[in-house]
Amino acid sequence: MAAPKQIVRLFVLATMTCLLSCGESAAGELADGLKTLDVLVATAEERDGLANQVRDDVRTRLQQANSRSSAEWQAVRSREDWERLRSEKLNALRASLGSWPLPPASVRVHVTGTVEGDGFRVDNVLFETRPGWWVTANLYRPSQARESMPGILICHAHHTPKEHGELQDMGMTWARAGCLVLVPDQLGHGERRQHPFASVADFAKPFRVGHADYSFRYDSAVQLHLIGESLIGWMAWDMMRGIDVLLAQPGIDVKRLILLGAVAGGGDPAAVVGALDDRLAAVVPFNFGGPQPETRFPLPDDAERTFHYAGGGSWESTRNLRCSAGEGFLPWMIVGSVAPRRLVYAHEFNWDQERDPVWRRLQTIYGFYEQPASLAWTNGRGAVTGSSPQDTHCTHIGRVHRARIHESFRQWFGIDVTHETEFSSRVPADRLRCWTPEMKQLLQPKSLSTMTTELADSRIAQARQSWSVMSPTERRRDMRSRWEKLLGGTTLERLTNAEQRSSTEDNGVRVERWMLTLESGIRLPCVLLVPQKKDSRHPVVLAVCSQGKARLLKERSAEISQLLERGAVVCLLDPRGLGESKLGDSHGRRSSATSITSSELMLGGTMLGQQLRDVRLTCDWLRRHPAVQSRPIALWGESLLPPNDPAAPFRTPRDDDGALPPPSEPNAPLLALLTGLVEDDVAAIYAVGGPVSWRSLLADYLVLLAHDAVVPGALTAGEIADLASAQRSTTRVRLEGLVDGWNRLASDRELQSVREIAKLVSLEPGRSSPVTWLLPTR
Repeated sequence: MAAPKQIVRLFVLATMTCLLSCGESAAGELADGLKTLDVLVATAEERDGLANQVRDDVRTRLQQANSRSSAEWQAVRSREDWERLRSEKLNALRASLGSWPLPPASVRVHVTGTVEGDGFRVDNVLFETRPGWWVTANLYRPSQARESMPGILICHAHHTPKEHGELQDMGMTWARAGCLVLVPDQLGHGERRQHPFASVADFAKPFRVGHADYSFRYDSAVQLHLIGESLIGWMAWDMMRGIDVLLAQPGIDVKRLILLGAVAGGGDPAAVVGALDDRLAAVVPFNFGGPQPETRFPLPDDAERTFHYAGGGSWESTRNLRCSAGEGFLPWMIVGSVAPRRLVYAHEFNWDQERDPVWRRLQTIYGFYEQPASLAWTNGRGAVTGSSPQDTHCTHIGRVHRARIHESFRQWFGIDVTHETEFSSRVPADRLRCWTPEMKQLLQPKSLSTMTTELADSRIAQARQSWSVMSPTERRRDMRSRWEKLLGGTTLERLTNAEQRSSTEDNGVRVERWMLTLESGIRLPCVLLVPQKKDSRHPVVLAVCSQGKARLLKERSAEISQLLERGAVVCLLDPRGLGESKLGDSHGRRSSATSITSSELMLGGTMLGQQLRDVRLTCDWLRRHPAVQSRPIALWGESLLPPNDPAAPFRTPRDDDGALPPPSEPNAPLLALLTGLVEDDVAAIYAVGGPVSWRSLLADYLVLLAHDAVVPGALTAGEIADLASAQRSTTRVRLEGLVDGWNRLASDRELQSVREIAKLVSLEPGRSSPVTWLLPTR
């Protein structure tokens, strides 16, 4: 028979086992209940509106930008009024493009080969526009140099690079007429492509070779944005240095410099350069400034009032210039800024001249200078959707479009070419290539990845140097100021209504469904989970998931139930663009999500910045909620998207984005870190699935990051590690499941670099439980 003490021990052990079993059973029941809990707040009638609210809000603000621009134009009554407005808008345009270096005293140029032709010759040239950054170009010359020669620079379309037949035709024709014609490869195209898919032999499956350079513009643009630059800015800088190359040629006539921008993606940088570089005597930007090939014709009679001057966002960043709508340098304004220099307003297809409101504005502007003859036009026939011979599709600038251009050039500059005297004797593309193995060995050209990484390292170092002499409080204040500016400002909307839709109770937890409405009309659905036995020592846990609150509750129900069991209040929030108002099921290049967030960049904001405001407003609302009782806030931000397998097919053309591994969706973990930076009462941050560094997105030609997480200039404000480190003196910060620029789990080396900067930040390669981190230990 057992001794009395042993009997007591056995009884106590049995009792504890029973209690633990009952506790686990209760927790399990709660977790099971949460997993199936309906957390949709919007009614069936509201759901379509909620799903489209971000798109509709962006569209409304673009319309407001159109109205502001039109009002500014209506106030212009004289040349002085126009020049005052133009100066303001061009300053804003320059600021949006990035930080240009000082122009070189002279541009380094190498001629690597020459093609002799009938009345012309072609030099294959390399010219350096930044240290280690070389442009490949063909320079067409007359066979016999002339005493005074016009200079023509052609910015090719995104379809094909400099060797294309239409470009050869123009180069040969104008060279034979006594001009110097420079045709460079644009950044990312031809001999300057940044990806490995140059021919059908470079990939096992069929893909559109000619499309690869164009589609990878998306990645280059994102990388340049992250370091505070822009693709259009780098293209414009290269074109300006091309003007330098022309001006260095013997016999060049400095008063007869001409820039042409081709139909698809060439007119964009040509218009920007034309507006900013007054060395140009004439500019011919196709499909930029007014009606586009996609515009419906005929235009309405009230087009002056209803025309969409700002345009809409898409992945093509050279067309959708950042801050253009917010700051008012709309495409029509950029094109109009060429005045009083010569301008050919050019359209690839049919053009409704009579109703085009931009054409009317251009006529008025040239009238201010009494120079109506300096404004000309050219256009084609048919529509972009047509496929008949009457639809004047071209790759760059077609013969039908060049006919009127020749007339203008003859009148303005004495260039004697007609439609009938054009010349064509095309040579194989390989004869127009500029790089040779010897020159590559000598010059060691840098890739865009190398260039952006070097600039990123320099800008990170500058930021860290400034922080090194600051106190922790000053450092955090400085970083907060930098990020608020990058994200699009600090102004918070007013919360106009907080409507409790329902309140139910199950398993000892009260479930409150709320719809928070902002003054802009944006609605934020959230669910508050209040345990019956609240523990006042615990902060309220505000949880945001990149895939929405319903997904977080389903996949993390066990952890949420443990938080509730310990007496914590949990708020599940869907900021705009996530969850019930998600931007779509895809975050690919051509997705509606990318189009919407590109429009947000045009408006001068960022989607992440808008979402941060939503989280901050919710924090403010929570502080006033009776169940919270002014407790501090703990932030839980998580992306539940699985990381990509290292063996996934990353080396795939962007011809079909669906064949690529998915991009990371790091908004929620980034929102947790950013909210902690700008809110002073955050006790703990648990961020899962975020980027290990912004720098990792620069490592190669491919970027796998959802566009709504792109923050232009992010790398001028330090790194992810700096963002976490700035909060370590006041907030417990834990980062888990960090991913690289291809959405793979971060390597040990990458994690170590984070540890070196964020020394007091907890770091876990995989995913664990947020419970012990978000709640203080007893």
